[in-house]
Amino acid sequence: MERISRFRAILLLILFITILALFALKLFDLQIIKTNGNTDNIAKYTTVTTVRAARGDILDRNGNVLVGNRASYNLVFNHYVIESYGQTNEALYSLVQKCRELNLSYNDHFPVSKTRPFEYTLNDFATSWQNHFQSFMVDRSLDSDITAPLLIEKLRGRYNIPEGWSDEDARAVIGMRYEFDLRGISKLPTYTFIQDISDENLSAILELNIPGLMVESSTVREYHTKYGAHILGYMGGMDAADWEKYEKEGYSMDAYIGQSGFEEAFEDYLHGIDGQRVDVVSKDGTIVEQFWRVNQKTGEVYTPIAGNNVETTIDLELQGIAEDSLANIMKELTDPEKNTSKDESNGLDAEGAAVIVMKVKTGEILACASYPTYNLATMNQDWAEIEADPLKPFFNRAFGANYAPGSTFKMCTLIAAMENRSTNPKSEYFGRFLYLPGEIIQDKGVFTKYAGFSPMCLIYKSNPGVTHGELTAQRALEVSCNYFFYELGDRLSIDYLNKTANGLGLGVPTGIELTEKVGWVTDEASKKAAYGETGVDSQVTTGDRILAAIGQAENRFSPLQLCVYASTLANKGTRMKATFLSRVVASDYSSLIKENSPEIMSQMEIASTTYNTYIEGMRLVIAGGEGTARSHFGGPKDLDTFPVAVCGKTGTAQHSSGGSDHGAFICFAPMEDPEIAVAVYGEKAAHGATLAAVAEDILRAYFAMEAASEVNAFENQAS
Repeated sequence: MERISRFRAILLLILFITILALFALKLFDLQIIKTNGNTDNIAKYTTVTTVRAARGDILDRNGNVLVGNRASYNLVFNHYVIESYGQTNEALYSLVQKCRELNLSYNDHFPVSKTRPFEYTLNDFATSWQNHFQSFMVDRSLDSDITAPLLIEKLRGRYNIPEGWSDEDARAVIGMRYEFDLRGISKLPTYTFIQDISDENLSAILELNIPGLMVESSTVREYHTKYGAHILGYMGGMDAADWEKYEKEGYSMDAYIGQSGFEEAFEDYLHGIDGQRVDVVSKDGTIVEQFWRVNQKTGEVYTPIAGNNVETTIDLELQGIAEDSLANIMKELTDPEKNTSKDESNGLDAEGAAVIVMKVKTGEILACASYPTYNLATMNQDWAEIEADPLKPFFNRAFGANYAPGSTFKMCTLIAAMENRSTNPKSEYFGRFLYLPGEIIQDKGVFTKYAGFSPMCLIYKSNPGVTHGELTAQRALEVSCNYFFYELGDRLSIDYLNKTANGLGLGVPTGIELTEKVGWVTDEASKKAAYGETGVDSQVTTGDRILAAIGQAENRFSPLQLCVYASTLANKGTRMKATFLSRVVASDYSSLIKENSPEIMSQMEIASTTYNTYIEGMRLVIAGGEGTARSHFGGPKDLDTFPVAVCGKTGTAQHSSGGSDHGAFICFAPMEDPEIAVAVYGEKAAHGATLAAVAEDILRAYFAMEAASEVNAFENQAS
């Protein structure tokens, strides 16, 4: 029995020794990396490197790629590797000299000027990098009040910078060591040194054989069109709020995210999932093996997964026509040889402009242009010039600006009056609608109902004694008679007028995926915002109510809201959500991720008599003998020359910045069954009728494209 027990003990000991030996062999196999038969390189550690996924494409509604990717190379530091090398400063010094020789800039977020006298440059960096600097100072127990020169001296000591080096050379190396330290604080192994480096420069730097400096295959955005800069958007580094959000999603602090336009709005679809690569590092700092990290529990391999592709509602051909037409009109207005008007409000001082094109029944935006614009492909090179331009090309006027709508607002006033019964016992309209179909209002030129307040009709102001005479609502819209709408405004309460405006899409969010500046109506809040919390100007007055009826007072809306408004008018009160998103598909187009559907934002009940009244009036603006836009869309003389019947409204808006009036134009077509709505706005463009030429170009192109599509469909069916 004793012998059996002893035998069992020996067997267990042998088994234990065998298992231990196998484990040691496995460990040896993991740590000894065989390269060309040499087994002397014993690995010291492994690190995990984030490998960025390719970003998804952005396409138009017809499958044309608007923004894609091209292959590129980044130089990336694994700071753990170079810091184990033992000669970090010398290696970085040689790298600095080579970058100077090649005139190469590299990522350096150390907020101290690069030459003496050293000064802090925190304001040159995004908020996130300012926050990283504060974390660095706290982590290294450095006084926040320390001067920049003294900080340089302290860091020279911390990083053991040789005394014989110049201050500028020391500062350059400190900048890179600082980047390493930031990654150490954030537990990130890599620092992207140079992005999108050329093959020639890449070869020159790799010849230095600097440990830890690796080549990373990557992609950069490639633009396949010169159009749509404001809506396509661009990429950039993260600010504090971005970092707080995206750090949790696995983004590195070097990651670029969408900063505007589609790039920002559809970031969650486009960015993909980064991979995680394991680097095995030898005792001399050389990376001797790389493989994808594997989740030991699930078996998941952390390879990068490309972002999804986003198909937008934009029609590239129509976008180009919209941008070119808008630019041509604005350039003609500001050209004294082409704009020979002697009128003091002639548009020679015209500035920016915007145009929006929307499908009436779905809310899909087919084109969106802001003038002046810029080229995304050369934006970085042109940045200083663009920023210095007084017309602010970076500013997206389609979403980011709010303007007085002028006479384009008059349909809203008419609807409010025709759909509202007076509940005021003191009103002569008590118990009945404030305006009845066919009611005649006499234009008296000057509205004199209230002492000290005498607004004029424009025709009377330009030609004293001249008026429009007796007017129906249709004719009032045709000639854009202010007096007629002063009268309606006087019958209405400001609250009901504002309610109607909101229901039609004015002064409320459109639902668009991009950031928009929501406008406002004339109410107590807008008055106080404009004139302060107290005083007579902070209250809505009778004058405000009457002027609001013609689109003045404090009414301010974006061109996008004006387009939604035009679309809602065409839709008989059904307001659709404005959208740029058609669908999202997988990176290889193999599967559908998301398909967007039309969404109703609100529904206003508009009686058929009301609808027919403003539709007929808007048609007369184009087809009537005195229509304010009669020189476009074929006009009253050549209606057959335009493929469809168009309903429109011009607008001229006064403003406080001096110079020519603003101009506006909205329209939709066809009259019988509206498909498409357009809104054009021009700063100091003087007259809305001028801008109707842009809408004419767009509608002509749209219906020509539609006709061609129908012919192609018929031919394909026949074959």
